[in-house]
Parts: sequence; structure tokens; C-alpha cells
Amino acid sequence: MAFNKIWYTVALGLLLPFSYAHTDFFTSIGHMTDLINTEKDLVVSLKDYIKAEESKLEQIKKWAEKLDQLTDTATKDPEGFLGHPVNAFKLMKRLNTEWGELESLVLKDMSDGFISNMTIQRQFFPNDEDQTGAAKALLRLQDTYNLDTDTLSRGNLPGVKHKSFLTAEDCFELGKIAYTEADYYHTELWMEQALKQLDEGEVSSADKVYILDYLSYAVYQQGDLGKAMMLTKRLLELDPEHQRANGNMKYFEYIMAKEKEANKSSTDSEDQMEKETEVKKKDYLPERRKYEMLCRGEGLKMTPRRQKRLFCRYYDGNRNPRYILGPVKQEDEWDKPRIVRFLDIISDEEIETVKELAKPRLSRATVHDPETGKLTTAHYRVSKSAWLSGYESPVVSRINTRIQDLTGLDVSTAEELQVANYGVGGQYEPHFDFARKDEPDAFKELGTGNRIATWLFYMSDVSAGGATVFPEVGASVWPKKGTAVFWYNLFPSGEGDYSTRHAACPVLVGNKWVSNKWLHERGQEFRRPTKYRSGPQLTVVLCVVFPSPSPL
Repeated sequence: MAFNKIWYTVALGLLLPFSYAHTDFFTSIGHMTDLINTEKDLVVSLKDYIKAEESKLEQIKKWAEKLDQLTDTATKDPEGFLGHPVNAFKLMKRLNTEWGELESLVLKDMSDGFISNMTIQRQFFPNDEDQTGAAKALLRLQDTYNLDTDTLSRGNLPGVKHKSFLTAEDCFELGKIAYTEADYYHTELWMEQALKQLDEGEVSSADKVYILDYLSYAVYQQGDLGKAMMLTKRLLELDPEHQRANGNMKYFEYIMAKEKEANKSSTDSEDQMEKETEVKKKDYLPERRKYEMLCRGEGLKMTPRRQKRLFCRYYDGNRNPRYILGPVKQEDEWDKPRIVRFLDIISDEEIETVKELAKPRLSRATVHDPETGKLTTAHYRVSKSAWLSGYESPVVSRINTRIQDLTGLDVSTAEELQVANYGVGGQYEPHFDFARKDEPDAFKELGTGNRIATWLFYMSDVSAGGATVFPEVGASVWPKKGTAVFWYNLFPSGEGDYSTRHAACPVLVGNKWVSNKWLHERGQEFRRPTKYRSGPQLTVVLCVVFPSPSPL
């Protein structure tokens, strides 16, 4: 959209002014920055320890050099040397006192301060679960954005400020984590990358024998017997006595012989190859493929006719007194469902205040379990979130009022402002914000009905990834700091709009902060729009006496 030109034209026409407990570190950049500071503190402590050790060694070195010179002279003429009474006294003193002091210096542990600091800081360290979570996040990014292992290993990602790369040992570790999850597809990819980097001459502690052991088994588990045998032979060339490899080789040869005896038809062979290919590609559901395509920016393109229905405008909140003289910028992102974006709707100062209020409370985001009705963490929602009430900050209260003014919906029955931070590979897979018919008790405890609409603030730009996508309709909405998007989850009838199924794509590079407001049905009886009026806020028709106009 040629937004700037339209803005300029409208502005001329109107002549109006613009008015911590440890948990899941990898899910939040906000918490991971604390780890950076922790590591920096440990480095400072380590350097202090090194200086202390160097100082200690320097003292010992000077002592040794002095005594080396002295004893060299003394041993050439011991009797003449000791004939001097001062030398005799100093020898007694050295052996009785100074060598004891030297012994104490040598035995002195200079690491006490460093070890003490390590012990204090260790309680804030990530654990095995965090490391596994971060590894899974990398694998998720690899799948979603179609990244080959070499690209990811070399750190050739779009929008990166601080390029980094994976060593062969790092690749081996990723492969092992995939292996423990029985994810043989990614085990093969990353073990092969580790092997490739070692073959190219990278110096590493990673052992080719161990890599080939994992790799051959992962390949076998995916049905490629020939390749598994080839890799096992290579392993045995490096370690002919490897017990497991020798056993596997005999088993592979036995299976291969049986297959030859069976003399399978060419059709069966082709079917087997197709089956292996499908396993290798990880057979995602169609929605998953749509979701990943949209995350990569490969969404559906609107027809010119539909595109013409999208506009940008100044919006005054349906003649809201606060916005008549200073309307806000609004643009259409999508037509069905209607998604609108508000520009310059939250200031940098307000964003920083919201983030600072949320940071101490960030914890792993939860979802409603449809079976139990309780909140629980889920693998398909990887982020950290916090809830902010209007009464605790004038900024949050002002934001809530702004949402009410611009949507025309009552926020007194809305949920608190939820602030979310997405870390490495942070995402929220396709979901509905509203409760479906099979979840009648999803929001029962709130007593405010279903979620009628969603308001979403983008509080940061994202270098790569992080889009909000709608797989059912093919829409992608990209983060832009200071903007917000709004859509209705329910039709005026109260039925759920299934086209609003959406997802938060994994963050590939950068840091994603958002905050959202879920507005509920109660209190909207005289505020909810019908399809007969334009604009984002219309009024519900409770009864009709005269014939209604034809639908637009």
C-alpha cells in the first residue's frame, strides 16, 4: 500500500495534528539476557583467579631463580661458603622458615573466590531440560524455514548482527539430543554435518567412531539398509574391534540376504522407496505445511479485486471524543476475516514500561487443556508470559482505555493484558483464541462468556521470522514495533469464526515482544457490530421489526 502518499494527502486535506526461580530459560530472550550477565560475572571471577594464580607462580618463580643462583655458588665450594657466618645463619633460616612459607604458598588454593562465586551462580544455570529445549528450538527453526544443516551450522541466517557457527561437537550434540527423542530424521542430518566438518579438517574432540555409530543406526531406523551398511563398514575401518558395529554388520548382512531371497517385485520396491522418502520428509499434516509456508512468506496472494477492498485511513473510533481531532492511522491487513492494523498506537516509552513490569513475572506460557479445563504448558506453545492489571500502572490503564476507545468494546470484562516474550525458536502453533463447542467450560471460571475479539500489540521488530499467520485463509501479518492488529473471533451470532485460526511463527533471528488483550462477550450486547454497518464497531440487532437490508 502506498501509505505515505495517502497519509500526506489526507493530512493536507484535514490539516489536523497527530496526536526468578529457574524454569525454561530458552523460551524467553528476556531471561536469557540474565544468563549473559551471569556468564560475564563468571568470566570476571575466572580472570581474577587467573591473576591470583599468575601472581602466586611469579612469586615461586622469583624464589626459585634466587635459590638456583645461590645454591649454584654454594655447591661449588660448600665449606668455603659456610665459612661465612652469615651464610650459615641464612641456610638455617631458609630451611627452617622460608621453605615452610614456600610450601604454604604452593599449597594455597587461589580458586576459593572463583569456586565460591560459581556455587552461588550455579543455582541460576540452565539444566539438561533447558539445553534439550534449545536444541529442539533449533530443529524447529530448521524445519519451519527450510534451512539445510550447513546453512544453520555456518550461521548464514538473514538479519543476524552477531554471526556464530556450530562446531562439529555442537552438531554431534544436536544429533544426540534428536536421537534421545527417537527423532532419527534430525539425528541423521546433524550427525552427517558433524562428520562433514571433521572430514573437511576441523579440529575437534568429537570422535568419528561415535558419530558413525549414531548415524548408521539412525539411517537403519529410517529404512535405508544399504546406507546403514556402508556407514558401518566405514566405522569398522576406523575401529575393527567395535563390538556393536560388528554385531550390526552381521545383522544387516542377514537382512540383506533375506531380502534378496524374497526376490521382491519392482512394484514393491518402488512402494518401499516412496515410503522411505515420506519418512525422511517427516509427514506433516496439510495444516502444518501451510503454516510453515506462511512463516516463510510463501502465503497466498490476494487477487487484484480483493486487494482493492483493502484501504488505509485515519480512524476516529466512531467519533470518539479522544480521537476526533487526532485520529489514528489504520490499515486493512486482510478482508475475510477482517484484520486491521493500527499504526503508531503504542509509544516506545509505554513499551519499555510494560516490559519492565512484565520481566520479573515472566513464566512459561500455558494453554487450556480441553480435557481437564486446567492450564498447562504445551510443546506447541513456547514462550514466556506475564499478566498486567490496569490498577497497578497508569500506563497499563491508559492502554486498556485506548483499546476500548478504538474497538468500541467494553474492556471491563476483558482478560488482563498478557505480555509475551518469544526466545530461541519461540512459537505458538495453530490455535483458536475462542472456545469451541466441545470446550463449553474453557472460560467458565471468568464468568464473562467467550473471547469475542483479540487485540495484539507488537512491541518489537523481529529480524527474521515471528509472523502471525492464519493458515485457513493464507494471511501473514508481520511484526512491526509500535503497531497493533485487531480481529473478531466470533460472528455477531456468537458462533466461532474458524477462519481466525492462527499461529505465532518461530522467531528465527531476533527478539519478539508482544502483548495482547482478549475481549469477552459480556458487556458487548449493545456494542458489537452487525454486518450492516461499516467500521470495526457496530451494534448488535436484538430484534427486527421491519425487513432488514440485503447483506453487503
